[in-house]
Order: sequence, then C-alpha cells, then structure tokens
Amino acid sequence: MYGKAALALVFAILILLVTYSIFIGTVDIRSYFLPLLPSPPPGAQPLCATGPPLKVYMYDLPRRFNVGMLNRKSTEQAPVTARTWPTWPRNSGLKRQHSVEYWMMGSLLFDGDGGDGRAAVRVFDPELADAFFVPFFSSLSFNTHGHHMTDPATEIDHQLQIDVLKILGESKYWQRFGGRDHVIPLTHPNAFRFLRPQINASIQIVVDFGRYPHVMSNLSKDVVSPYVHVVNSFTDDNHSNPYESRTTLLFFQGRTFRKDEGIVRVKLAKILAGYDDVHYERSVATGDNIKASSQRMRSSKFCLHPAGDTPSSCRLFDAVVSHCVPVIVSDEIELPFEDEIDYTKFSLFFSFKEALEPGYMVDQLRKFPKDRWIEMWRQLNAISHHFEFHYPPEKEDAVNMLWRQVKHKLPAVKLAVHRNRRLKIPDWWRRRK
Repeated sequence: MYGKAALALVFAILILLVTYSIFIGTVDIRSYFLPLLPSPPPGAQPLCATGPPLKVYMYDLPRRFNVGMLNRKSTEQAPVTARTWPTWPRNSGLKRQHSVEYWMMGSLLFDGDGGDGRAAVRVFDPELADAFFVPFFSSLSFNTHGHHMTDPATEIDHQLQIDVLKILGESKYWQRFGGRDHVIPLTHPNAFRFLRPQINASIQIVVDFGRYPHVMSNLSKDVVSPYVHVVNSFTDDNHSNPYESRTTLLFFQGRTFRKDEGIVRVKLAKILAGYDDVHYERSVATGDNIKASSQRMRSSKFCLHPAGDTPSSCRLFDAVVSHCVPVIVSDEIELPFEDEIDYTKFSLFFSFKEALEPGYMVDQLRKFPKDRWIEMWRQLNAISHHFEFHYPPEKEDAVNMLWRQVKHKLPAVKLAVHRNRRLKIPDWWRRRK
C-alpha cells in the first residue's frame, strides 16, 4: 500500500516538473510527441498552414483567349490540355513579367497526383469547387493586340473581353454570387481595360493598386502577385564573402521617365549623380540590357526599386532572385504574400521625402552594418523560391503561394454573400451619421 502511494507521489512530481519545464520553455513538447517533423532550413521563415488544397473549377475557354496568343499562326481552337501545354516563349521580352495568368492556368492543367505540395487542384465538377478560374490572358491580350492603345488591333482585345464576359454571364456559377468566387488575373495595369468595372466583384490577381479606385480593386478582396522576374535566378550564390564580392553599393538600370509616382526616377537620377559606388543608368529592356542588369545586380549590395508607372515594378523581384538587398522607394506600394513574409527582414524602405534628400539615402546605405546586410542576404537566399514561377508547379513556389492567398480571401467572399442574402439595406452602416 505504502509502495503504491510512494510511486504515485513520484509520478505526480515528475508530471509537475515536466509541465513546469514546458511552461517556462526549457522542454519542447514537440520533440517528444512529434519526433519525425523536419526542422525548417536555417533562415527559412515559417509560413501559414495550408490544409487541403483549394478545389478550383477552370472554364474551358477556346485557345484564342489564352495560349493561342503565344502562337498566333496556329489555327487550333480546342481548349488546351496538359499534353498540349506550350512552354513560355524564350524571346517574349518584357511580356514575361505579366505572365502570371499563364503559370496559374498551367498549375491547374498539371495532372500530378496532388501529393506534391500543391495549394490548388482542378476539379471538373463545378459543384465541388471552392473557387472558379477564368483562363483569359488579359495582360497578354493587351500586349499582343494593339499595345499602343491607338492601334486598330486593340479592337481585338476589346472583342475578347466582350466574348469572355458573355460566356461568364451565361454561367449559373457566375450568376450565383455575381462572380465573387471567380479568380481573374489582371497583372498588367491596362488588362481588361475596356470592361473592367464589370468584373469588380471577382477576386483579381494584381501586382498593385496604383491605377484603380478602391471600389474597383482593393486588398480586402484581391490578391497581390509578384511580377514574373525577367533576369535569370542566382542559383549558385554561395560566395564565402558575399559582402566584399559585391563591389557596387547601389544599382539601378531602367527607364527614368515614368508617369504618376514614377516621376521620382528623374529626380533620383540627379540626387544620385557623382557617386563612385552608385550605378544609376537610364536604359530600355533589350535582351542585352537584361543580361547586363542581371550581372550588375549580382555584383551590387543594394538594388534600387523606385516607383514606376505604378507603385511596383518587375525590378523588385529581379533583385530578390539576384539576392541583392532591395531598396524600395514608394509611398504606396503593396507587396505579395505579406501575411506570410516579412519584407523588413531582407529589404530597406525609404519614403519619397527621405530618398530625395541630397546625400541621405547613400549615407544610410554606406553606414549599414555588414553583419545586418549578410543576414538580409541569407534571408533572400531562403525566401527567393517563393517568387519563382514553375511548370509543373513546385512546393511553395509563387503559383502555390498565389493560390494560398486566394484561399485566404474566400471566407470574406462567403461573408459578403451571406450578408447580402438577408440585408434589406446593404449599405446601412454608411448612412449612419
């Protein structure tokens, strides 16, 4: 009897000790109960749990709405399949930066078994779908059909928009919620420009909100995407002393005459002139210039990202995959995946006022501690795969990150739908004084 009592007392004391150790953090309970979970790689940032993949129904649109624009000589009009999926053309130039629509469509066509870390899988029964994807390459359509807007060929882009809206308007699934659960990529600022108000309710994949009123596109319902980078990724960036090997302090190469916020580029050209360790060059994006820019980014500590025609540009993501610490000068920029990625761990931010103060930005960069720069460089190495677009899609690449963002938007879609069904005065709260 006494032996059992003593044993019970010892057991109780052990339980108390372990509980206390867990409470104060000296024992990680996961090491006892989850011993087979892999540890994250050094420098990797923990990302949100995803759960089961998003079930997406994709409309079967004729090729003229999507991949037919990649090869305009082809007369094939049947919807594309995984077997007939074309590769993105190598000589597409800057059209590539707006090709998010291509990679999202390809991710749904890929007929893997779903056990490869994909965040979304295609379903062929719309009744099973969580969301609906519209595979209209609206950005490529603008770039292909009358890019200069005054070209008569722009009417082709206009007609494609009319036709795709007709198809959607006849779909009971579009009608059901007014398109709120439909996903439409619109990464060029002029994509779907003729009829964009008619798709306001949908989940739009955009690169920023620079040209759109809040009622048309906003962070509460839409997804911010990275541009598809145009420089080659720095896959073997394993220099033993990366700080010293990058001899240029600050690098920028690109157009300097831009609209809206982009006027800051002309002002920065004057502010940054005369520094031996700053490379600020006006250029256009030819194949040779893109190659030169890639090499210079890899030899620079910091890469400047001033606003362009809109608050964001492809240059930011070229810097990320080049592991060149981005210096972002934009007062209104929105960034992709920001609920999962902390950009302050690998980027520096300056307001317009700070950047245009003579000597201030260069002085701050010259004084930036070497150890902090190396830590940012390591972070860039650890997170750059989230900004890569692949076919087939790869685990936690840009496409899967985008689908994960779409999944995050769906609860708000359901909330709006359910409230609209029962509210007699939908905007009653706005009428309160």
